Amino acid sequence: MKFEIATPEQMHELGIKIAGYLRAGDLVLLNGPLGAGKTTLTRGIGEGLGAQGTVQSPTFVLARTHKTAAGPKLVHVDAYRLSSAVELDDLDIDFERSIVVVEWARDYIDGLAEHWLNVNIDRSSEDEVRSVEILGAGSRWQGVEIATGN
Repeated sequence: MKFEIATPEQMHELGIKIAGYLRAGDLVLLNGPLGAGKTTLTRGIGEGLGAQGTVQSPTFVLARTHKTAAGPKLVHVDAYRLSSAVELDDLDIDFERSIVVVEWARDYIDGLAEHWLNVNIDRSSEDEVRSVEILGAGSRWQGVEIATGN
């Protein structure tokens, strides 16, 4: 699935749409350069899930857990300073009963999940339009198409 995102508001809205497809045990991997919109997308996911508290980049604490209105917790991870999947696993995240969103995910899913949603954000255009590609891996995401209504 590919999307062209022109504004931060559209990135936030995409996050809200993605949230509608998420359930406990889902892992969302966000990749893209600094300033691409990873945290903005995560804020939208948080809003869509009814997350409590401010969803902000957990750069220095590495992970923040948010209770949600009526479902699994949202765990927001910033893996920028991590060097391996082992370090991500060492954060002791309850992957099975949470929705986990990992910024700067790289290839940190080895052994952590059988399925995940990979979101690649590219902001290489001069007009600041982001190209977002969403790829589902594993049986959980087979046949799932995220509709944005745009």
